[in-house]
Amino acid sequence: MVQEIAQPSVNFRQNGQSTSFGRYQAFMGLLFVAPAMILFIVFTVLPAVTAFGLSFTDYDVLTETEWVGLLNYQRLTTDALFQITLRNVATYALIYVPAIIVISLTVALALNRKRPGMKFFRMIYYLPVISSPVAAATVWLWVLNKDYGVLNQIIGIFGLRGPAWVADINTAMLAIVLVTLWQGLGGNMVIYLAGLQGIPEYLYEAARLDGADNWQLFRYITLPALRTTTFLVTTLSLIGAFQLFDQAYVLTQGGPANATRTIVYQIWEVGFNRLRMGYASAMAVVLFVIIFIVTMINLRLNNEQNMVSE
Repeated sequence: MVQEIAQPSVNFRQNGQSTSFGRYQAFMGLLFVAPAMILFIVFTVLPAVTAFGLSFTDYDVLTETEWVGLLNYQRLTTDALFQITLRNVATYALIYVPAIIVISLTVALALNRKRPGMKFFRMIYYLPVISSPVAAATVWLWVLNKDYGVLNQIIGIFGLRGPAWVADINTAMLAIVLVTLWQGLGGNMVIYLAGLQGIPEYLYEAARLDGADNWQLFRYITLPALRTTTFLVTTLSLIGAFQLFDQAYVLTQGGPANATRTIVYQIWEVGFNRLRMGYASAMAVVLFVIIFIVTMINLRLNNEQNMVSE
């Protein structure tokens, strides 16, 4: 009888200690996260909220801010140059995103094998990721030079005449795609490598015992297992495509004939060169909405594919 009465009090003390320890862990977790959250709020959330507010004003830094309501957004509907930037970014995304997915997955499959020197080649492919986009684009500007660029000299070996990559309206966007593919390949390759190494080996062994060849292993095991990884790579690549600026600025300055002028380039041009901060902020808000909608569509398609596969 004494033991039955004493036992609940012991459990109460244990539960109390567990609750206190849980609160301590939660507090320490918040303490460690606090610096990053403060920086995120100060340098991301507040500027975004400020830009949204400025999009309803006529603000040029030098004079008093004037409230104009939805006038900036109405101007965007008739701004021919802004519509050109939308088409340019859409064209770039349609070329870049499928290409980066296919090339990154191919390289990851090649470097996922257990062969000598694989770590060295992984490092080589990843090096462009840690290089400065501006510095890399500057080097590529020399590589793509019409007269003495390395690429055209290699093409000349086969008796062909290389184009003026960054000065020709037909090849300028392809030149930017080439540079961004070179620099973005390593990061996506690492993501795919992580996905490949997370696939259980016994799935491949069981399929081989059933007589599956390499193509069947890739189609029925590798691709379905990498669906979530591909969704991540696609989402990050789409966001990066809509935010393209550095390469377009260094290689072509938006030319020739606005063929490579992007939305972010136009925001920079209008906001910092013309000091039309309110109008530039409206462009930034529209860009955010576009990225949000595209991301949600991509998420919806990925969820539907998961439901079908299940």
